[in-house]
Amino acid sequence: MVENQEIARTFRKIADILGIQGESQRRVRAYRRAAETIDGLEGDITAKWREGKLGDLPGIGDVLAAKIEEMLTTGKLGFYERLVQQVPPGVVEMLDVPDVGPKTAGRVWKELGVTSIDELESAARAGTVQQLQGMGPRTEARILEGIASLRRRTGRTPLGAAWYSAYEILASLEGLQGVQRAAPIGDLRRMQDTVADGGLVVASRDPALVTEHLARLPLVSELLANDGITTAIRSSGGLELGLHIVEPERWGTALQYLTGSQAHNAALGIVAQQQGYRLSKRALVREDGTEVLCADEKLVYRHLGLPFIPPELREGRGEIEAAREGRLPPLIEYADIQGDLQMHTTFSDGHQSVAQMAEAARARGLHYILITDHSYGMAVAGGLREEELQEQRAEIDAVNAGCSGVRVLAGIEVEIRADGTLDYPDEVLAGLDIVVASLHTGLRTGRERTTRRLLSAIRNPHVDVIAHPTGRLLGRREGADLDMEAVLRAAAETGTALEINAHPDRLDLSDVHVARAVELGVKLAINSDAHDVRDLDHLIFGLATARRGWATADDVVNAWSLERLLAWARSRGA
Repeated sequence: MVENQEIARTFRKIADILGIQGESQRRVRAYRRAAETIDGLEGDITAKWREGKLGDLPGIGDVLAAKIEEMLTTGKLGFYERLVQQVPPGVVEMLDVPDVGPKTAGRVWKELGVTSIDELESAARAGTVQQLQGMGPRTEARILEGIASLRRRTGRTPLGAAWYSAYEILASLEGLQGVQRAAPIGDLRRMQDTVADGGLVVASRDPALVTEHLARLPLVSELLANDGITTAIRSSGGLELGLHIVEPERWGTALQYLTGSQAHNAALGIVAQQQGYRLSKRALVREDGTEVLCADEKLVYRHLGLPFIPPELREGRGEIEAAREGRLPPLIEYADIQGDLQMHTTFSDGHQSVAQMAEAARARGLHYILITDHSYGMAVAGGLREEELQEQRAEIDAVNAGCSGVRVLAGIEVEIRADGTLDYPDEVLAGLDIVVASLHTGLRTGRERTTRRLLSAIRNPHVDVIAHPTGRLLGRREGADLDMEAVLRAAAETGTALEINAHPDRLDLSDVHVARAVELGVKLAINSDAHDVRDLDHLIFGLATARRGWATADDVVNAWSLERLLAWARSRGA
């Protein structure tokens, strides 16, 4: 049976190939949007097809519905099979290189005969790429940087992809008779932005039952290894996960040890030795060889004379010393988040209306949201002119008058231009509740120039939040070369908040920059950057990044009450 993920993956590949071939952006976007819709669909798309409701899905017209039906009924798509014969596979693989899009890949293939990443690197090093009209030395340098970046991160999966795949398997295990507990481990539990050693640990007295269940599970495509206790599996999405099965009475030590990190466990091992124990996956072992079993993870730390250390902090960055000295901060919790200060609607490139975004936020327990459609400088995203901003304000007022249970604030994601000025004049920005500013273009114009642009926006008294400050896209694009110390210090001086963009493709600021921001007293905002109601669920990833940076609720402006938030914004504008 063809699954949602396979159809979405096929549509993305079609979009890539069409882009390489130079097809219209409208046609390319149609396939990408359909892939997003199918990826986020709750339930099996087969049910929608049987009900005759494929056309009800956003972005699925008659043509795409027919292609979905063909895949569901035949297991393949003739259009795709013909398409892949027209472009060498290595040309499509070039799209994995940060800053190499379909247009660039298509040009180096057609004009230079380049058909692989290795050939692209050779052409760039030989100075051949810059000879193409409109490319130049900077483009060539970015390609080489991107190839180097791609090779550095080989073997790591962005957190979002790993999280959803692992948690679907986890959910099936939690409902299985004979399984007492199940949890993620490794990078996945510590919520690193990319995952290399993700996996699951299960408490059960019947390992055979667990492995037999996995072998039958549609979410698992292959059992890679199985010794009855430790299993390696590959998910249907291609993610490899280690699965450890332990007795319930050993659950606590197994969960702690397998969560890691290596640096944390090494430091904790020294503490254990000082207390007369050896740290292991199975138990705390005394010098005489007898074991202390810990059915709960908190008991491990208690036996070692320490308070519980949250998984996100276990990176060997001084957390054990802080725990010993009573300096662990009260990390921000999901329940602390009161609102979301970046989301988009149909006024620009969002998929739902203001009212629909407000209702989705209310259903998730939020008390306020900020509508931040793009300004006109982002024409590709349907950015708003000033008169359209007024139209949107009228719609926001109407939604608020309808008492939706969520206060909708009027904002904008205003573009920072090449010279550091903003798309709108100050008098327009002053009329908004909260202003978010961001860089989307010119991220490779040099460290000094890019930093200067960002500092200019930070020092504008009408800019309250800087969105996704570095502009990175995990696995696809390195962040801008910024003087982050200068950026963080300027934000501290002006009181401007820096965003932790919660989209799993971004997670920008990174946890390291969050930690420095907290140290300097910079305020943060954890935002979903939602373009669809389902994207509001991404807040958990931004929350994890904040926790990894030791942030508390007081550090995060959208963990404040609405009254405190608006008073902060007014004081900045003044």
